Amino acid sequence: MTLMLASVTGPEEAAIALDGGADVIDLKDPTQGALGAVPAEVVREAVAAVAGRRQVSAVAGNLPLRPNRVLPAVEALAEAGAGWVKLGLFPGGDLAGTLRALAPMAERVRLVGVLFADREPDLSVVAALAAAGFAGAMLDTQAKGAGRLLSHCDLPALARFVALCRAHGLQCGLAGRLEPPDVPRLLVLEPGLLGFRGALCAEGRAGPIDPARVRLIRGLIPPESTTGNGALADWRVLARGYAPDRPGDPAMTDRVFVRDLVLPVSIGAYAHEHGQPQRVRFDVSVQVTRPAAQGRVQPARDMRDIYSYDVISDGIRMLISSGHVDLVETLAEQIATLLLGDPRVVSAAVQVTKLDTGSGHVGVAIERTRDTLPARAT
Repeated sequence: MTLMLASVTGPEEAAIALDGGADVIDLKDPTQGALGAVPAEVVREAVAAVAGRRQVSAVAGNLPLRPNRVLPAVEALAEAGAGWVKLGLFPGGDLAGTLRALAPMAERVRLVGVLFADREPDLSVVAALAAAGFAGAMLDTQAKGAGRLLSHCDLPALARFVALCRAHGLQCGLAGRLEPPDVPRLLVLEPGLLGFRGALCAEGRAGPIDPARVRLIRGLIPPESTTGNGALADWRVLARGYAPDRPGDPAMTDRVFVRDLVLPVSIGAYAHEHGQPQRVRFDVSVQVTRPAAQGRVQPARDMRDIYSYDVISDGIRMLISSGHVDLVETLAEQIATLLLGDPRVVSAAVQVTKLDTGSGHVGVAIERTRDTLPARAT
């Protein structure tokens, strides 16, 4: 299950985020950089306004990693009632000493270490966070004007971060100028939470949050997901009116496609093909159910009403990043199976073409439906 974290400035915005369905109310001052802190009294007021209906977190501030600076800030937020405290792991300072000083605090409040994707983060720190009793780790961006999270880390890299956090028993969060189109892409990774500020504001991240934008993001994050094959099970989308029971009706479906996607892939059964990536072209299309109400197709209004083609290209990139594949047939089946894991997808057509064999362009094209998927073990 992926939670929605909404960063707010105080009790008034906390009420808006609460009404919009946010799972975690996060206190910060967006005018003071990546992790600007609000006063402890504001945290206390927001905790009172939330009244236990949601989890409340707060950032410790843009502090150097020195025990005498960090420990008092964390203690003040814990005393104000924050259930989670986010601590920026800024370069320099005394990381080891700070973690040792904070270890006793882990029994009073859940600590989250925030790494920055735009600062070449050292992921080995994840193990150190777990050893110090931290509850979570988050990957964010420090310079909010220098690009989104996905402009600094591709999906395979983010997948490795999520897996590393899971391996050490930490809640995993992703944030950093996330926009609505990013949400379906990141949900495939099934992080513990996705964090938002700018996407919730009509006038930039320093402006007030907007109720409609909060509802839009909430509508993009389903209440639960499946890990069966790594694909998203968007039950919230189904509840809004998708109609998979009419897959044969072309008026109720769209065909979403990615064509001429050429990527370097380690593929081939010959020994000389191992360790020598070659160009492979992918042409993929999926038939997806349309939003429907009373048997009639509804027009797409925003990201909640579409199937993102980025999910196709991201899925391909994650599959080929997992290691060598001997056969194009195997890779084509993996792509089709991944895409058909989404309940909106009725069928998938996948063509995988090797471009560098010296024998022309060779490959395989397959078409699969949900009925043709291998039966899952029970």
